Amino acid sequence: MATTEKMSKNTSPTHWEGEIPVNYIYTYGLAGEAFFRAVKDKGTFLGARCDACDITFVPPKIYCDRCFEELKKFIDVGTVGYVDTFTVSFKNMDGSDKTRPRILAMIKIEGTDGGIIHYLEGIGIEEVALGLPVQAIFKPKNQRKGGIEDILGFEPLKR
Repeated sequence: MATTEKMSKNTSPTHWEGEIPVNYIYTYGLAGEAFFRAVKDKGTFLGARCDACDITFVPPKIYCDRCFEELKKFIDVGTVGYVDTFTVSFKNMDGSDKTRPRILAMIKIEGTDGGIIHYLEGIGIEEVALGLPVQAIFKPKNQRKGGIEDILGFEPLKR
C-alpha cells in the first residue's frame, strides 16, 4: 500500500522478522558535556543556575523547568550530598543473582534540584538511612574518560 492510500483495514497486523540495524551516536548535549568535563578534569559536579527562579539543577539543563529561561551559568556544586531515597538490588541486568546485594541511591546535592543516581559503597544495607551524608568517589584522574563510569559511587561522608 502506498503512503497516500487510506488504510481501510487495520485487523491484519504486520511484523518484521530478523534484526533492524540501528546506528546512532549519543551526545551529552551542551549541559551534559559541561557536567562530564568537570567530572573528568576536576573531579567535581556542575549544576545549571537559574537566577530568576533561584534554582540550581543537577545534572545541569540548558532551560529552566519553571520559567523556561535559557541557562548559561554552570556552577561547581561540589561532590557532597545526602541519600534522598534508595533501593537494594539483588539481581544483575540479565536476571542472574548478584554475588552481593548493591545499594542504589538517589543522591541530592545540597541546595540543588534533581540529583544523581548511583551506587553506595563502603556501607552495609542496615546502615543506610534517608538523609545520610555522602561524598562521591571518582576513578583516578588519569583513568577518567568523561562519562558516568568515572564516578565509582558514593560513600558515607568522613567527618
